[in-house]
Amino acid sequence: MDFEKLEREMRATKGLGEVADSPEGKRLASQLDGAALSDAVKRGDAEALKNMLGRVLATPEGRALAEKVQKAVGNK
Repeated sequence: MDFEKLEREMRATKGLGEVADSPEGKRLASQLDGAALSDAVKRGDAEALKNMLGRVLATPEGRALAEKVQKAVGNK
């Protein structure tokens, strides 16, 4: 699955779009290297994706955003 398709699917899910568009979501997205993320997705490089996610979740903002995502998808 390509990154653009994944992003469209996530935004189509009510709640996830709101999370992505939240100040925290935008701030964290700006900290990611979009090209590296897209490349890792295209290559199927799970280790690189895990590392990127780990760096995001290591921040207080990342943990707060992860909680919002869990609530948005119903895993409360």
